[in-house]
Amino acid sequence: MTQATDVAESGMPSSPPDIRPPHAFALIALIATGPLAVVIGFVHARMWQHLPWGRLALSLELALLATMIAWPLRRFARLPWALALMIVWFAALLLFVGPLPVFASLLLASAALVVGTWLVPPGIPARVPVALCVGLSLLGGVAGWALTWPLHSTSAWAFVLLILTMLGRHRLIAVLGETMASLRGAVEHDPRWAAFAVMLFGLASTACWIPTMQVDDLAYHLGLPSHLLLYGRYQPDPAYQIWSFAPWLGDVLQGIAALLAREDARGAINALWLALIAPLSWSASAALGARPAERWACVALIGSFPPLVWMAAGMQTELPATALLLAALVVTTSREPRWLWPATVLFAGLLALKTMHAFAAIPLGVYALWHHRARLGASAFAVACALALLVAGSSYLQAWWHTGNPLMPLFNNLFQSPYLPAEALRDPRWDTGFGMALPWLMTFDTPRYVEAFNGGIGFTQIALAGVWLTALLRKRGRGIAITLTLVAWLPLVPMQYARYAYPGLILIAVLLVVRGQDMLGRRGFCWLFAGVCMLNLAFQANSGWTHHSAALKRTIRTFGDAEAIYSLYVPERVLIRRLPKDDNGIVLATDPSRAYIAELGLRGRGVVVHAPKLSAAHHLAETDSSGEQWRSLFETSGARWVIIVPAKASLSLRNALVLADARRVDVVRDAEMWRLGEPTQSPSSQGGNP
Repeated sequence: MTQATDVAESGMPSSPPDIRPPHAFALIALIATGPLAVVIGFVHARMWQHLPWGRLALSLELALLATMIAWPLRRFARLPWALALMIVWFAALLLFVGPLPVFASLLLASAALVVGTWLVPPGIPARVPVALCVGLSLLGGVAGWALTWPLHSTSAWAFVLLILTMLGRHRLIAVLGETMASLRGAVEHDPRWAAFAVMLFGLASTACWIPTMQVDDLAYHLGLPSHLLLYGRYQPDPAYQIWSFAPWLGDVLQGIAALLAREDARGAINALWLALIAPLSWSASAALGARPAERWACVALIGSFPPLVWMAAGMQTELPATALLLAALVVTTSREPRWLWPATVLFAGLLALKTMHAFAAIPLGVYALWHHRARLGASAFAVACALALLVAGSSYLQAWWHTGNPLMPLFNNLFQSPYLPAEALRDPRWDTGFGMALPWLMTFDTPRYVEAFNGGIGFTQIALAGVWLTALLRKRGRGIAITLTLVAWLPLVPMQYARYAYPGLILIAVLLVVRGQDMLGRRGFCWLFAGVCMLNLAFQANSGWTHHSAALKRTIRTFGDAEAIYSLYVPERVLIRRLPKDDNGIVLATDPSRAYIAELGLRGRGVVVHAPKLSAAHHLAETDSSGEQWRSLFETSGARWVIIVPAKASLSLRNALVLADARRVDVVRDAEMWRLGEPTQSPSSQGGNP
């Protein structure tokens, strides 16, 4: 958090709103249209039928339990409720995620903070979280250039990070001391809102407790960390995973933490991103002129955003992109003359996470150049370009070198990589059409726009639509209001996939709280914003299947026993863990919808669209009832082990197993592991660069 002086330093307006409607009633009526629209939509869509009552009850129970555990800290240590709750939620993270992943993420964070403070000047508000985002982007960006070299080991990375930490230990101690003092001061400004916001972020952090089980993680994102753990380097092969050269900053940071912990550290790294998003949202709203209560309301509103738990439960890029976007907003709205380099790293970090994030951030980049137009110089701009290339260039240049397509697998109609058909890669599920009705439709018909349940993106867009309109009507601050709106909606123009808009939708919350107390009064502001937060919390579990299921409850009951959870939801991970340790045979997943083989590194194969040749062979094999084509696919892939789902296995596949003299060696719930009678090897079965 930063002190109240951030507002003055930012240069953003802090005077009362300059909207002067003829009657105060007109303003209230405009704001009231949002809650009224929620009521109408709720009734029309029968949202009570979609409300996850059991999961809501669990959230309330966890909140009550956290309060009870925090009470002694409040009573005897005389800590504010917010700080006491922070300690409780951190202790819970240690319990369910494990001390090694948490300490690994803390070591990575300490080194990143040292690196970041070299580039982030003291005049930047929220210097510590901004410097952490800058440092993480720099470390991950530089590491990206050496990913394919056999340099990556636990000892090597521990040595590098410890050296960096030791070199900057005095600066580290100083900035952390200042941050703790600022945090305590921020809490004292409005302790009730602070405690409410911390509680909501604590509940969101429960997603970090759940083991890694999301489809894209098991099919792709776990691959890079697993390569580093297994081989000490990354060996991408687009023949079996067309996304293997996609922007990889997020997975690189996950891989470094996994190396340090010697296990999957996703939960700990995602908790770090959550811990950055909270203070950055506080400071970003302060930069736009929010009062202390409004700043904490911004933190609460973001903490209640339902997709936040889905993002924290997986390895997708939207979570780190949110932190980098918020940090970029803080930097660009400041008056610090040395803003360019940290801003460059943050925008390059977005590009290094995903091309779409950089596309969405274009309006904020344009606003930054305009806002600081008097401070731009040709030499500084040239250095900034070089810095951006250092952070973001590794995956794009290597993709270009190895595949002929720097954006592999996107836009192959232009680059025509031999690994893919010469056509644009699109998912027709999300071509529903862009229009003004999107906020309403995404809220009350959510499955059409993302893999979630109704209400899974929350009700902020609808409930606070009137507040958003008032922000656009103000003369002062209209530029940043339009900018943030464009950041949220630009990703939805090419395809109406709500996930790509999550970081921008979170950014909108920063805009909505500003001057809320002036418009509604303190009591009206509390009722409206706290009510929206609670409604979002009620539908939090609808943001994705991991929270919609009983996975969190089972995680709590088993004290984070990953294998017990895997056996219920992704039994393939248990089958893989039971493979003989001395066997390096290829494992082929035969169900296209359950190719959970990324953790196997070079040994994993799946008959999915992300492996075009195997996918084509799979379609051909399914047309041959004799099983010969499936047997040929086994030989082509070099498979020694085969994972099947009997309920979905075709007659062709079953006949192929007979022809291959396969035998079933393990069963976990609805998944089976089979060993082929005669192991085969194809020339490409050992993977590696093309």
